Amino acid sequence: MSNAFVVRMTITLDDVTPAVSRMIEVPLGIRLDRLHTVLQAALAWTDSHLWELTFGRTGFGIPDPSYGLDGPLDARKTTLAEALEEMRGKSFRYLYDFGDGWEHSVRIHDIAPADPHASYPRLLEATGMCPPEDSGGPWGYAEKLEALTDPTHEFHEDALEALGDAHDLHTQPNVDLIQTRFTALAKKWAPRQRKAK
Repeated sequence: MSNAFVVRMTITLDDVTPAVSRMIEVPLGIRLDRLHTVLQAALAWTDSHLWELTFGRTGFGIPDPSYGLDGPLDARKTTLAEALEEMRGKSFRYLYDFGDGWEHSVRIHDIAPADPHASYPRLLEATGMCPPEDSGGPWGYAEKLEALTDPTHEFHEDALEALGDAHDLHTQPNVDLIQTRFTALAKKWAPRQRKAK
């Protein structure tokens, strides 16, 4: 994806211990639906739930006609540059899975000229693994972790089924997999060369 400027940001999954965060760079001109795709790849979510990016009081997602005018604005029609222009401050919110309620804080560090030799999106740092999908949100996940470590807990078997007996809080993210996903996205979104006539 070609763009003269990039945005450096940190995405942090709220209310989860140990901490889960990613520092990435994306083109300033990226569409918000594509930013969602980048966040999914960075955090290893499976993109199987509804989501919303909120800048100030304005939410963006994929509108559902059944909501009428009450739903989010169309993320496919707005760029990160446009969304940032309309807000004050240096942070916005990302909600993934309206049922479990995985809230993410996104902090903007810098907007800088793009490196002409780099491809974007680009991963700079990665800490912690996201909890498994459908594990009950931050509080449900915390309860499952407590039950998992206590074989006498009444929900120990449920926690084993949801998380698996090999679930390790201290597993680090697969940086190579994230880089591979980012490379595939950069290639997919690269401008097409026009054929000479």
